[in-house]
Amino acid sequence: MNILFISLLLGAVFLLQSFFGFLQVKNFVKVFRKMCKNGKVLIGKNPKKLRAGTLLLLNIDKQGNISHAQIMKGVSIFARFKQLKSLEGNCLPLLASSYEELNNYDSLTQECILNAYRNLINYQTGKMSREDIDTSTNFLSLPVFSMWKNELVGKFKEIRRRREL
Repeated sequence: MNILFISLLLGAVFLLQSFFGFLQVKNFVKVFRKMCKNGKVLIGKNPKKLRAGTLLLLNIDKQGNISHAQIMKGVSIFARFKQLKSLEGNCLPLLASSYEELNNYDSLTQECILNAYRNLINYQTGKMSREDIDTSTNFLSLPVFSMWKNELVGKFKEIRRRREL
């Protein structure tokens, strides 16, 4: 009885986490599309497994000036984007090259700013890979869907093997 209860509890927690992860991806897509309407969007990321990860979205013009900035920071699935007004009006290349300016931000935000600047340079020099600029969102590639797909494929293979016998 205890094993069944623990299994059901773990399954429910897993499904709940998957649902909230889906909502977080949906929030990202909503904010990203809204920012795309204002011009080019740079993404700076600093993914972490056990510590707080950070995702930075920047609207920039042709000179690299930041007109709008949103940041998502946190360890949980409850993290949402917040406006980062302190970056707005800055020039990204100057910000990324200034030690004093970067020190105004925490280390996670600093890494995101530098990652966004690296993405800007790669884009301008044509060294950006197709995966870096792909804006499509495939919800079926989320881990929960991959797990279900693998289970179904395994069951179909088992059925086919039984029929062959």
